[in-house]
Amino acid sequence: MKNRIFIASVLSLLTGFILATIILIKFGKANSLEAEIKKSFKEKTQEISQNNPITVKENLSPFSKLAKKIIPGVVNIRATKKVKIPRFYFPFDDPFFREFFKEFFKRPKFKEREYETYTLGSGFIFKREGNKYYILTNYHVIRDVDKIKIILWDKREFGPDEVEIVGKDRLSDLAILKIETSDKLTVLPLGNSDEVEIGDWVMAVGNPFGLNGTVTVGVVSAKHRSGITLPSGEIYQDFIQTDAAINPGNSGGPLVNIKGEVIGVNTAITSPTYGNVGIGFASPINIAKSVAKQLIEKGVVKRGYLGVRIQEVTPSIAERYKLKKPMGALVVDVEKGTPAEKAKIKEGDIIIAVDGNTVKNVEDLRLKIGSHLPGDKVKIKLLSKDGKEREVTVKLAELEEEKIVGKKIEKEEEYTWLGMKVETINEDLKEEYGIEEDKGVVVTDIKSDSPAYEAGIREGDLIVKVEDTKIEDLKDFLKAKKKYDKQKVILFTIISNGIKRIIAVEK
Repeated sequence: MKNRIFIASVLSLLTGFILATIILIKFGKANSLEAEIKKSFKEKTQEISQNNPITVKENLSPFSKLAKKIIPGVVNIRATKKVKIPRFYFPFDDPFFREFFKEFFKRPKFKEREYETYTLGSGFIFKREGNKYYILTNYHVIRDVDKIKIILWDKREFGPDEVEIVGKDRLSDLAILKIETSDKLTVLPLGNSDEVEIGDWVMAVGNPFGLNGTVTVGVVSAKHRSGITLPSGEIYQDFIQTDAAINPGNSGGPLVNIKGEVIGVNTAITSPTYGNVGIGFASPINIAKSVAKQLIEKGVVKRGYLGVRIQEVTPSIAERYKLKKPMGALVVDVEKGTPAEKAKIKEGDIIIAVDGNTVKNVEDLRLKIGSHLPGDKVKIKLLSKDGKEREVTVKLAELEEEKIVGKKIEKEEEYTWLGMKVETINEDLKEEYGIEEDKGVVVTDIKSDSPAYEAGIREGDLIVKVEDTKIEDLKDFLKAKKKYDKQKVILFTIISNGIKRIIAVEK
């Protein structure tokens, strides 16, 4: 019995010893593993610190140093333009009530009142040449404005006489401004938007509602967004989407990565409330680089033109063409006399690649063609209905303002002559402008910085004679334009508020 108790005791001690040894070994390994992790993390942090100007310090936000670096290079853009307030508010302004009450509520014969209104936006300094500094912003920020003032982060100002519009491009919604100063200003470095990944940290900097140097932080939510409705109309779109707050006044400001490099130009938001809801869009900086280069060198942006109308490839169409998935752009029409027709691209072909690069969709094709210059030769791979592939070489033409690859866009409004847009007088115009005469052309719009406006012609004026030529309709007006356009000073006989006047317009 005693032997059994002794043996059991020995076994218990041995078991305890073995368990203790195992625990100690395990604990030692755990400590060793934890030590290795800490060491690896420290080494990685040091590596990032050496290669990245914006470093992460213990207990400090990585964005505070980034903000200090970026804010001085961001500018506040304040522009003014003249707007007209309707001369008379008719409370029953639909055809039935207008006709019924016209004898009681006749519109008075006085002009619309003009006011100056302010637009706010942002921009950033991206290039320096001696004392010249170039600023990148959105086209819609300075669209149709009369005066531009730039305010730096330290409240220094450059007035309208000191700000030059180098160039603007509606199709990319980008514009370049220039200022000159002997002072040293902060120039922001440009990154590579092709390297951006979904989930990357980003910072948006700008002047929402005129609040200078406002910083918001978020991530890249998505890439290659298109089909976004913008104030400047249809444009080339390949947006970076972000949840960093973008509000009115942020347009034109930079979207920067954690390294302090500009990767995009803040452009638009999507929101049911017209305020930030975490869906903002920035134009990729690589597109902006190309546009800026042409604007600075030539003042305009030239793009290649193919001459096809296209549509998206749907799953059903992809199946018909034996594609594994929807891709490319389906040609629905080939315009006569265009590079596409000369290269024998046919209706029903699917454009699947340009210069060896796969075409994802309609927008992707537009971007690929638009990134080339007129005269460039590109190789286009086509897939026909019978499933056969072929490659053609196309020499691109120049994209005109009223055309775009695969789509038709409206041409910007043209002013007929000397800054005026006119129409032959009719009953609607007579009623609208309070005119009693039956012949002539009515000035329906006029640029505020035009020769005609400076001479005293205003919207609602009736032009009845140009020099010795009587004007009864638009046809007469265009004949007069052709006859007298080369004169330095042109005499216009107008009727304004029922009073006939002769105005000399100096070109």
